[in-house]
Amino acid sequence: MANNTQLRVGCAAGFSGDRTDAALPVVQALIASGQPSVLIFETLAERTLALAQLARRTDPDAGYEPLLTDLLRPVLGLCLAHGVRIVSNFGAANPHGAARRIHALAAELGLARPRIAVLQGDDLSGPAHRALLQDALGSAMPTEPIVSANAYIGAQAIADALRAGADIVVCGRVADPSLVLGPALAHYGWATDDWDRLARATMAGHLLECGAQVTGGYFADPGYKDVPGLAQLGYPIAEIDADGHCTITKPPGTGGRIDERTVKEQLLYELHDPAAYLTPDVVADITQARVQAVGTDAVRLTGVRGHAQPPTLKVNVCFESGWFAEGEISYAGPRAEARARLAGEVLRERLAGLGPLRIDLIGVTSIFGDDTSRWLDAPANGSGDARDDVRDVRLRVALQHRDHASAQRLVREVTALYTCGPAGGGGVRTAMRPRLGTVSCLVPRDAVAVRFEMVD
Repeated sequence: MANNTQLRVGCAAGFSGDRTDAALPVVQALIASGQPSVLIFETLAERTLALAQLARRTDPDAGYEPLLTDLLRPVLGLCLAHGVRIVSNFGAANPHGAARRIHALAAELGLARPRIAVLQGDDLSGPAHRALLQDALGSAMPTEPIVSANAYIGAQAIADALRAGADIVVCGRVADPSLVLGPALAHYGWATDDWDRLARATMAGHLLECGAQVTGGYFADPGYKDVPGLAQLGYPIAEIDADGHCTITKPPGTGGRIDERTVKEQLLYELHDPAAYLTPDVVADITQARVQAVGTDAVRLTGVRGHAQPPTLKVNVCFESGWFAEGEISYAGPRAEARARLAGEVLRERLAGLGPLRIDLIGVTSIFGDDTSRWLDAPANGSGDARDDVRDVRLRVALQHRDHASAQRLVREVTALYTCGPAGGGGVRTAMRPRLGTVSCLVPRDAVAVRFEMVD
């Protein structure tokens, strides 16, 4: 049965490692509205699940968002007391472990035991799915051990769990916008082929999914795009109506800004085709979308259209791919750049044969360098000589290699620059860590069995 009471969805995290004090102002604003409300935490990125699987290898109880307790402690009691549902992908590689931790946290806080639903079906890393991945990847199938394989599942199971009475829905890998579309589906009772409404709520989810990016965080560029109160950014809230159109706001009294420019930037963020934004739930078309300020820190998005969902689901497969080694050393004072360049040349010669090095002069040429380090061949000032006005340069060198001992040679060689020259090097820092490779593929939708279960 249709529900015409407006739904509000607030976002309190845009990635794993986001601020843990963001949720309270959002929840307070949701409660003050007096409207049906949901709080989402979006804490997964492409590599996060693989790292979570590695953590679970060490500790079977781990593998969910490491900041889970810090994120929920300030707001769990308020949400349960005021009927603010929580939906998140902070289950990562261990949604059941996350559910157990939330139940334990509720007990620690003296709260009534929440009803928690766990979504299952996205994890395709087990032997039972190996043939499916082989068919989808073909020659790109990793020969190295697979660490994780997860399908981007959609909103329907989230909606089903909320309709079944879940206070909290814990997901693994769902598509980011589905965290918002799921509650909207449950609230408004839309048909699963009501493509326009599904697309509109999906784009509301897209605006929320990166947290404070839409409220000015990623937008800020002093003197060009100024943002007030950046240290106390408010995180976004979407007011979604019965047709799926949304208005983006933030909690009163918080820093940041929401205007047409911040919303347009986030609307286009990571959007490969404005006419066909593919998600598990719908194909969204924003070519006729309209972004309009409707008040202070309030922007309305309308005009989004939708088309039938794709017949396939995207799967990310992460696998072991050797080792990553890096080292840094600083040079300062006169001719700092020339000495740093010479150190890079020494390392390239000493490590010849190990494969391409990534060599950066941080502060001079780094972000725009490529993985083959062509900066050594490029003139620094048009004459081929280093600039004399650079007084502080940090050299960074990185290497990936399948063999641990070979990768470790980089660590030793950077450390040896202390006394082997050039002059004046200091502040060496080195690191070694396992390297993860990633390949993606599409699998038939009906090959992925998605469901939820209530966890007691």
